[in-house]
Amino acid sequence: VNRFVIADSTVCIGCRTCEAACSETHRQRGLQAMPRLQVMRNEKESAPQMCHHCEDAPCATVCPVNAIQRVDGAVQLNESLCVSCKLCGIACPFGAIEFSGSRPLDIPANANTRLAPPAPPAPARVSSLLDWVPGVRAIAVKCDLCHFDDQGPACVRTCPTNALLLVDSRDIAQASKRKRQLTFNTDLGDLSLFQAQQGERE
Repeated sequence: VNRFVIADSTVCIGCRTCEAACSETHRQRGLQAMPRLQVMRNEKESAPQMCHHCEDAPCATVCPVNAIQRVDGAVQLNESLCVSCKLCGIACPFGAIEFSGSRPLDIPANANTRLAPPAPPAPARVSSLLDWVPGVRAIAVKCDLCHFDDQGPACVRTCPTNALLLVDSRDIAQASKRKRQLTFNTDLGDLSLFQAQQGERE
């Protein structure tokens, strides 16, 4: 059963509290501090964009080292296995995978810096996926539903307007079923009224 977080754009106020909570929660766990979600805005609404934890996740399919796998109904990424190939980010149809990294804390004493001058960075001109900075390992970052926390996703817990909700595919199926039943009953009601009117005319 798929589990994922959905956002209600009519309730979201774009405060980015979810981003801050996500970043801090993962930083405390020794993971990349980049938020696993990004608040998107237009003229009328705002809502965070994040991983959909697809049933047949293309990111997991293309990962050459199996760093992305389905675990307990969610698509999880093992940062320690990531080799920075960025294939998952290219394959994701929702743009929900970002890349983050940090420079080495120090250069080994035996490194000959004169023989290995610093290489120039290659800023992205088309896509952030093409960005490259020497000495920085670009680790793939995606929503992991805070699987390490028994209280659930930090973004859901900290949203001041309760715009975020952790659901699974069964919840979506039940909501869809209720909507279909409501539509069906409404249609039958209109049909019954039409038949009654026809009977009166006869």
